[in-house]
Amino acid sequence: MKISLKLLLSTIVVMALALGFSGFYFVNYVFETSLAREVGQAADESSILSFAFETAVLNVPTIYRVLPDSTVEEIATNLERGGRSTNRLIRIADEEKKILHTSDGFDADEQLLQQTEQSIKAYRIIKTEDGYFVHTCATINALGRVLYLETMKDISDVFTERAMGFSLYRKVTLVMLVTGTFIMHLIASLLTKPIRLLTRATRRMAGGDYAYRARQVSNDELGQLTCDFNHMANALEENIKKLEEENEAKEEFMGAFAHELKTPLTAIIGYADMLRTHKLDEEKSFLSANYIYTEGKRLEAMSFRLLDIIVAKKEQAELGEVHTAEIFEYLREMFAEENRGMRFAFLYDDAIVWAEMNLIKTVLVNLIDNACKASEEGSTITVRGTRLDEGYRFEVEDEGIGIPPEEQRKITKAFYMVDKSRSRSKNGAGLGLALCEEILKIHNSELMIQSEQGKGSCIGFVLGETI
Repeated sequence: MKISLKLLLSTIVVMALALGFSGFYFVNYVFETSLAREVGQAADESSILSFAFETAVLNVPTIYRVLPDSTVEEIATNLERGGRSTNRLIRIADEEKKILHTSDGFDADEQLLQQTEQSIKAYRIIKTEDGYFVHTCATINALGRVLYLETMKDISDVFTERAMGFSLYRKVTLVMLVTGTFIMHLIASLLTKPIRLLTRATRRMAGGDYAYRARQVSNDELGQLTCDFNHMANALEENIKKLEEENEAKEEFMGAFAHELKTPLTAIIGYADMLRTHKLDEEKSFLSANYIYTEGKRLEAMSFRLLDIIVAKKEQAELGEVHTAEIFEYLREMFAEENRGMRFAFLYDDAIVWAEMNLIKTVLVNLIDNACKASEEGSTITVRGTRLDEGYRFEVEDEGIGIPPEEQRKITKAFYMVDKSRSRSKNGAGLGLALCEEILKIHNSELMIQSEQGKGSCIGFVLGETI
């Protein structure tokens, strides 16, 4: 069952109970008040009739020591006639509760009469064929006799009004329930609208539409829930995009890796087969063997680079204090003057950085190696180390082919090469910068690339300085 329907039914039940009990209490209160008023009037009228009877007895001639029955009946008749306009009904009984006079239409039984004792007034509500009446009974002391005076007062209007009140209230209650149901249906729809929108958004996202967002229509708790849901959806969409990008990167990596293996392996197999099946002269045999060796070394270098990347991703480096002078001396010895047909310049400020020395050496060696591959012979490659306010900056600058702006974001991907033919001709596989990126992540740093196509590149990174 929908929550809006539950809310609607709950409200209708509460309204029905509230209206039912309040209506019953109100109508019954009015009825009890009216009934009490009529009973009071009946009692007052009984007292007045008793007083009138006793007054009439005083006018009886004194020749009677005891009031005769005929005189009693005569007085009762006069009293009855005096209240004819009010439909007065009376009945008088003697000491032995024997009926002496009864008005026409007085059809009450004698139960109240038999229960009434001397000096006691009693009443009851009775129902007859003609309606509802207040039946009263009172004693009268008249000229040595004790008489019983009974009256009946018609109160059918009070019960009729109660029945009409209940009937009217049922109609009013029904109208209010119908109206309340309609209004509550609108309110329930408005209150549950955020839930419906969230449900729709959930289904859309479950169907693959991760960009769909629930519309916020209120500022209450449900509105906050919608806002939190959208934040969750944003995070989910970002994670899915990252997973898709990682999956795409893995596919590209596998494709590039297979391609990079295929090219040298094809050459190695071809030259090896030629050496195996043909008798070549010494020069051709040397060239073939040299090509096999060169391509084998390229495969070996690529394997080591891949292994280094895998290790760098999993490694938790033990960082410590490293003297920059020691790093630059190592690089100077490794890339001696005029090495690879290049000129090298090493310019640095002596400082102590927080790093893992061997890993930083690997980064700089790869950056210098890439600079050599991107440069023509005779070019100058400058390696700098500069102290900054925020740390220590390492830079490798070349005068090579440069990197187009649209390629700069991609060069740290494995096997990505700006100029594939040039890189392969120099035994490049596009793994150096990918390895550098993984190592720098361990040091909470990243590559910073400045390049202009045709004028060279400057690639650097910043490490934290301790002194």
